[in-house]
Amino acid sequence: MSGIKVNGLDQLNAKLRKNMDLNVVKTVVKKNGADLQKKAQRYTPVDTGALKRSIGLNIKDGGLTAVVAPTTEYAEYVEYGTRFMESQPYVRPALGEQKQIFKKDLEKVMK
Repeated sequence: MSGIKVNGLDQLNAKLRKNMDLNVVKTVVKKNGADLQKKAQRYTPVDTGALKRSIGLNIKDGGLTAVVAPTTEYAEYVEYGTRFMESQPYVRPALGEQKQIFKKDLEKVMK
């Protein structure tokens, strides 16, 4: 599936440890992860609802990483399509929206 890769995490982490409490960053990560989960669920095409319900949020790395992903076996087929069916993206549009908000929230933390 898709994801956000942030370069310079070591430098960001060092600056944050020097300048502020990491709890603020953890709050930003958790909030944006939850918002991404809600958006992905909102964009998910619904037949039985199993795919929508399977989209979960997992907070890792001591609160510095949020993983939002579906757990159904067919999730990628819906997202990207197959030769027999059109794609019905739900994670990529949600990620496209949320990553801009996440970047702005991190910029606010850095000021």
